[in-house]
Parts: sequence; structure tokens; C-alpha cells
Amino acid sequence: MLRRKIRPVIYNHLASRDTKIMVIDGARQIGKSFIIRDVAQELFPNYIEIDFVEDKAGDKLFENATTTEEFYFRLSTIAGDKMKGDKEDTIVFLDEIQAYPHLLTLLRFLRKEGKFTYIASGSLLGVTLRNTPSVPAGDILINHMFPLDFEEFLWANGFSDAAIGTLEKRFFARESLDDAMHAKMLDLFKKYLLVGGLPDAVNEFLNSRNMVAVRAIHDSIHALYGVDAAQYDEDHKLQIARIYNMVPSLMANKKKRIVYKDIAEKGDKRSNDYRDEFDYIIGAGICLDVKAISSPTFPLKESESKNLLKLYMNDVGLLTNELYKYNIDAVMNDRLSVNLGSVYETVVASELKAHGTKQLFYYDNKAHGEVEFILDDYDNAAIMPIEVKSGKDYTIHRALNTFMSNPDYRVKQAYVLSNAKDIKQDGCLTYLPIYFTMFIKENPPEEMLLL
Repeated sequence: MLRRKIRPVIYNHLASRDTKIMVIDGARQIGKSFIIRDVAQELFPNYIEIDFVEDKAGDKLFENATTTEEFYFRLSTIAGDKMKGDKEDTIVFLDEIQAYPHLLTLLRFLRKEGKFTYIASGSLLGVTLRNTPSVPAGDILINHMFPLDFEEFLWANGFSDAAIGTLEKRFFARESLDDAMHAKMLDLFKKYLLVGGLPDAVNEFLNSRNMVAVRAIHDSIHALYGVDAAQYDEDHKLQIARIYNMVPSLMANKKKRIVYKDIAEKGDKRSNDYRDEFDYIIGAGICLDVKAISSPTFPLKESESKNLLKLYMNDVGLLTNELYKYNIDAVMNDRLSVNLGSVYETVVASELKAHGTKQLFYYDNKAHGEVEFILDDYDNAAIMPIEVKSGKDYTIHRALNTFMSNPDYRVKQAYVLSNAKDIKQDGCLTYLPIYFTMFIKENPPEEMLLL
């Protein structure tokens, strides 16, 4: 079984018997149901599961379950004698709860009655909650889940906690790995670019090493995301599908940002015309958004653009499948004819999101160029620019140099990520091997923060 970082989060919550209902949010096929089921069945002898997507496509038992009495009645028709339990020994897993938005409101009353312990999963929860008349804000605890990040991929490939711990110490001490260890890390990183972090794809890779079989899984999940979009919104499904299918081609453009007139091939369309479509694509977790900022100063949220954004696919394996299919040599052997810039940017975006960065930003200046990622540096009330380089000219970064030289931007730490082995420090700029992205995080304080 694949080890996931979210497992102890779920385990600790359920073991504490906290009455708030945990909801795990994330894209489909990233392992939400599997990990919830595994933890719930370990902690509770009496386990009940309902898949609301399946129910909506079939009997629709819960379509009109608007009261707890109606909910329990319908539940009793499928749970049988398991209904005799209580909240100490019985857990009910509400899978894909977004299929019935009224059930999100019902969670408040289920918690209040305390008949059973509950846990839920869903996608599109942000969109669903915005359209829910009565949001049970104080009754639910939402945690976001993503495909396996690179650290979880290393666990899957046999790395121990001690090995990860040593790598982390090297990162903070700015100590380079030796040639052999660097080669091993870079080899696994490139394999991660091809396989990605979707659990079915990772398991197939571990079991067979057959990239044809892995790519078949990528094709299946890519198609599933398209089917989900069509079922979610009949009025906007064509535009949703077009935007999603545009992402790989956008990555080949220098700017990489969305050009709204290209979505419907009409020159009069603006960002507001596609608000619902972008809400779906981002809310469903199938794409990651990176917003432009007008002024790169802390806090970045104050200067975010409402109209300019870039989209990255939620899983780098899906992207390399679309770009290179079975040509693994394009990624593994650094062919000069292939520009891997979009692939490297995608994996950095997904790593930063998986590490807890709520919103990613970028800065593009016509005179000086673009900085791919900018994070808030909360410790220093400053900003942290990140440049991603897939080629050998990683020390050439005119835009970043101009950016760092501006005292108004208050840059205390900047990174350039590349395939190069050696960690180098040049003032506040640190050159890092690309695999060390796994340790760049926006972490909350581990201790209490008292006023």
C-alpha cells in the first residue's frame, strides 16, 4: 500500500473522536477513498460506505434526503444491522459528497445528533460550498489532498524516513550530494516526471515498470476528467473540455498564460465570460492556477490580477503523457531537441501546492521578463521568487536578477532550480538541484503563536 502524508492527519482526527466532520477534498483518482477506507476500517469495527456519485447515477436514494430522519431511513436500506451501532464503534464514509450539495448542509445536523461518526470526501467542494445556501462552517474540517508528491514517490521506491531526513538536512545545510547520490535522485525525479503521482499509475510502475501500461492509466484518467466535466455542467461542458485540453499547448507558449479569445475562437471574450469554467477546472483539482501579480510586494494577495493566470495540469505524468506519450527518452536522457521547461514548471507547481501553498503567483514585466513562481516569505514579511531551469544555462536569469536588485521587493531568499548537482549560494540566491523542491514549503509554526 502506498504511504500517504494525509493518512496520519485522518487517523489522528478520527482517533481523537473530535466531533467535527472531516472532509477530504481533491481531484478524482488521487487516492482519497482508498486512504479514508483504510483508516476508518482500522479504527472502527462497524464500517458503512456510500458512494454518492454511484447513487446519483443509479437509484438516487439520497437525492431527497434533506432531513436526518430521511437520511437514516435511506441509509438503513443499505446498511442493515450495522445501523445498530453508535458513534463509538460505527463510522459512515460519505464518498463524493459533492454529488448531492444539500448533504453538506445536512452534515451540521448529523454532527449535532451524534448517532454515528462521519467522514466525507469530495471534489469541487469550493464550488459546491459557494452554491450551498447554509454552509456548515463550524461543523466540518476540510483537508486538501493531492496526487503523490515527490517525497511520497521516494517512499514508494524504497526510501526510508532516515534517508529523507538526511536529504532534508543537506537541503537546510546547503550541502550538495555526491555524484552517485545525485545521479540516483535525478534518475528517480525524471521517472516521477513520466509516472506522476496518481496512485494507479504509481502502483503499475512499481509492479511492472511498463510505461505502456502506465500510459494507458493516464489516458483513462484524462478521459474520466473530461466525462466528469460533461456531467457537472451541461451548459459549459464544451468550454470546460476545451480549456482543459488547451493546457499542454499553452505550456509550449513563451507566456504560458490563458488567452481567452482562443477558448471559443472569438476575440470579444474576457475572463468574466469563463468564470464558471475556471471555477470548475480549478475547483475540481484537475488544474492548478497561478495568478499574475501587478506589484511583487508582500503580501502578494493584495496585488493579484483578476484576469491573468496560468494553468498547469494537476499531475505531471498526465502532462508528459500528452506531450511525449511513449517516448521516455525525451525526459530521461535530456535530449537537446526537447524543451522540458513546461514539464519542470508543472512539477514545481504541483510540489508547492502539495506542500501547502494556498495560492501560487507569477510576475511578468514587459521590459524585464518573467519570474515563474513567487511565494510569500512570511518569516521576513518579504517575497520569495523561484526560477525553474530545465537546460544547462541555469545561471542565466536576467528577469530574476532585475527582480532581486529592486529594494522595494524585499527579497531575502530566492531559488533557481535545475538539474545541476552543486548547491551554490550567491547572496540571497540559492542554486538548488530540482529534486530539492520537495523541501520548499510554506509551513505554519509548529508551536503555539501567542500574542
